[in-house]
Amino acid sequence: MKGRMKTISAGWRMAYISKSDIKECIFCARRRSRKDRANFVVLRGEHALVLMNRYPYTTGHLMVAPYRHVGSLAALTREEACEVIDLVAVCETLLAEAMRPDGFNIGINMGKCAGAGVPGHVHVHIVPRWNGDTNFMPVVSETKVLPETLTDTYRKVTAALARLPERRRR
Repeated sequence: MKGRMKTISAGWRMAYISKSDIKECIFCARRRSRKDRANFVVLRGEHALVLMNRYPYTTGHLMVAPYRHVGSLAALTREEACEVIDLVAVCETLLAEAMRPDGFNIGINMGKCAGAGVPGHVHVHIVPRWNGDTNFMPVVSETKVLPETLTDTYRKVTAALARLPERRRR
């Protein structure tokens, strides 16, 4: 049928769009909670944690955040900064094993104007990328198509973590 608009449901978007009513920092809440599987927390270090992004840019999108609620890299202690970077490297290894991406985007958005979704708590995004993984959907319909559920991705990433030698986990 030529000229007929098609509709694709992206039910998860409403939670993201309406998140302005969230009163608590997501990273601080995850730090205190021990429901790691339910919160998609992949790994806890001494000063920082790794968790999956509930609103990922692509499948496997991880974040590393220090436990302490600080808004910039400059505010981190040397120990915190070193562990954050070490955990970013662990994430790269985990995602390479679990997802087999062709590359990565790794970045930090500091401040609301820079795109930080949680501007008061510095965190690093590790986004796996594949050749040809972009398409017209986000541009035309403001919809992302993810090929698997967060739960399935969590299982893959934590399975890769279990296979990682202990010395490489930190």
